[in-house]
Amino acid sequence: MMNRTNINSYPPTHAAPTQQPNSPPQSPYTSNMMNGNGKISRGYDAKSPPKKEMYQYIAPWPVYGLDWSKRPQEKAFRLALGSFIEECDNKLQIITLTEFAYDDPYQRPQNVDFVKIAEIDHQYPITKVLWEPSKGGSANPDLLATAGDHLRLWEITDDALPVNNNIGANNNNNGFRHQRLIQRHILANPKADFSAPLTSFDWNEVDPTLAVTSSIDTTCTVWNVETTQAKTQLIAHDKEVYDVAFASGTVDVFASVGADGSVRMFDLRSLEHSTIIYETNASPVSSAHMTPPQPSPLLRLCFNKIDNNYLATFHMDSTDVQILDVRVPCVPVAELRGHSATVNCVNWAPHQSGYLCSGGDDSQVLVWDLHNMSSNTSGGNKYQQDPFLAYKADSEISQLSWSSACTDFVAIGFGSTVQALRV
Repeated sequence: MMNRTNINSYPPTHAAPTQQPNSPPQSPYTSNMMNGNGKISRGYDAKSPPKKEMYQYIAPWPVYGLDWSKRPQEKAFRLALGSFIEECDNKLQIITLTEFAYDDPYQRPQNVDFVKIAEIDHQYPITKVLWEPSKGGSANPDLLATAGDHLRLWEITDDALPVNNNIGANNNNNGFRHQRLIQRHILANPKADFSAPLTSFDWNEVDPTLAVTSSIDTTCTVWNVETTQAKTQLIAHDKEVYDVAFASGTVDVFASVGADGSVRMFDLRSLEHSTIIYETNASPVSSAHMTPPQPSPLLRLCFNKIDNNYLATFHMDSTDVQILDVRVPCVPVAELRGHSATVNCVNWAPHQSGYLCSGGDDSQVLVWDLHNMSSNTSGGNKYQQDPFLAYKADSEISQLSWSSACTDFVAIGFGSTVQALRV
């Protein structure tokens, strides 16, 4: 388990880990995260649930896009990975636990946690990958989407053809459950002369027919995923938009952050105006060049999954995470100051409103207990430096994802390594 402790438009380059692909990872944990009743929170209900404290996979390229499947039981323990190679030769890959990939337990390779079950070429770097929100059944197509040059929709299906996977199985006689990724649609605006790269996107969990993308051309576009048509496109910021997210539990409200240093909220029912709920301070004027003051860009945002009044964001090249309350604009209700180097990613717990996970260039994954956030609005100390849990990886954390189906697992990406950590 994690140890108890007191303590950009494009992702940075991360060093490759030193651990070899086939060496069994050692558990670094000493404690479990407790729920509000003091009991361990468990969200996995398969016949053979994961038992280890940490599972590891090493990809053949730097990993940036990372997301857990939202499907139930064993399908929940799949991860979609996107490469970030600054060339037109990227990959989208699906991995799962070895025990779920082989029908015959005697054919499973030893000391291998995850195996690749599907892979496909993806021309441009993947800035974000998301599985379709769960629709409550397994009969629907198994879909996921990626952002890069366009928003692309993929389906993963069973594949009976002989394959060659990353652990040496070259046919289906050993019971290996290989699958196939099929590109279903490319969502592009036919009215646009040029399609600017997408920095991020979000899939609406209430109405999965809706998705919203952000772009370096200052716009956000809301899409109907079923018809592949753009519902609306708006100029969201004065500069590049770096991230966008729907407010949890809503169909119409979303927010975005960007290079102009602001958090802006939009309502699809009234797009004539937006609400600026937070703006960063401008950098001081340079006396040498007399350049005008520039706001500090905001790179990412994430809404609380249970209480959409709260969202988390952070500045470029900053070690702090700002917690905002949309009801109290302009000033953060809490600031998390536990990282010693730049923060790269944040994610709220999907099952409880009080927990947030963050990762950064200090190689740390920190879990914060924010159950007393409401007291900060009445004069409490809003600067928190003591995370609830902490984990030290081998190199800088570029991405993380908290599983909504297996709520006791957080996946992290650093270099070419992916780890699933039990929290």
